[in-house]
Amino acid sequence: MRKRTKPVAPPAEPGQKRVVILGLPPVDALDVIGPAEVFAWANQLHGGESAPYVLELVCSAVDVHLDSETGIGLKGHSTLEQEGHANKPIDTLLVTAGSRTFEQIDQAAIDWIRTRSPTVRRVCSICVGAFALAAAGLLDGRRATTHWGVARRLAERYPKVRVDPAPIWVKDGNVYTSAGISSGIDLALSLVSEDLGNDFALEIAKNLVLFFRRPGGQAQFSFALQSQSAHSPGLGELCLWIGEHLHMDLTVEVMAARASTSVRTLIRMFQRELQTTPARYVENVRLESVCRSLALGERSMHDVCRRNGYHSVDVLRKAFTRRFGVSPTEYARRFGKSAEPMQSG
Repeated sequence: MRKRTKPVAPPAEPGQKRVVILGLPPVDALDVIGPAEVFAWANQLHGGESAPYVLELVCSAVDVHLDSETGIGLKGHSTLEQEGHANKPIDTLLVTAGSRTFEQIDQAAIDWIRTRSPTVRRVCSICVGAFALAAAGLLDGRRATTHWGVARRLAERYPKVRVDPAPIWVKDGNVYTSAGISSGIDLALSLVSEDLGNDFALEIAKNLVLFFRRPGGQAQFSFALQSQSAHSPGLGELCLWIGEHLHMDLTVEVMAARASTSVRTLIRMFQRELQTTPARYVENVRLESVCRSLALGERSMHDVCRRNGYHSVDVLRKAFTRRFGVSPTEYARRFGKSAEPMQSG
């Protein structure tokens, strides 16, 4: 019988950032693999220069074989005990778990997270990994998120945490929490963007064939996703077309003509299948697009207006403030990539 060997991570070279993914078994496999692929692509795209990251999977288990909820095992580089003895510097720590793990987290893992976090530049959780950070006290007094399905339980169990179930990821100081599953990829892209620049992160997103790179302020539920629940193929195709033509004057007459139906029938379709009106749907998708632009660092309000079909900055500002309770400038300040002032033209 062949003896199983564990993978050995190469030693970090000067200037390389050591990224450790801590797996609390049984993990959600995508919470581990998704972010790992982002950092792996960063190394691959860096070309002939020294890779920017050393990526390691540490298992909170008796050996390096990490169980996942899919039934497909993952092989790590070391166990939590071995990592404790090695005591190598960690630049970025990502804590992952699973739906059967987060309410009964190993106390040794919690203690290790609490002890190591002061020496880590960035501490992150993917999905229900937020429960581990909360148990370690790292989220006390901080704004944090997790998967929408367990956000209320996180708030009830850890009342000192300011749980926000809406965004896909949240940064508060050097602590990052994400909604998990695919949003772990978005968080990892943001971390790479901080280190290597937005253009580099977008290049990774293209190689991962992502529809778009989502900023932290993006809601866990998007109106574009909601539209895919439409039973009518015609309405689904129209909603997709709307998302690609936000710059146009999308009157109900224009949309009805595109769908080859009457205005009255179109209004009934939206009400029946999406519980909204055509005009309100268009505004929601436009504002969602504006949020992405602001959070990804768009500085020109004139360009944002033109691309999303608003006739003036004032019209956009009023619609945005009415919907979100803050101005586009304030939203960009909270969630944007830069502290530079926005340009009104």
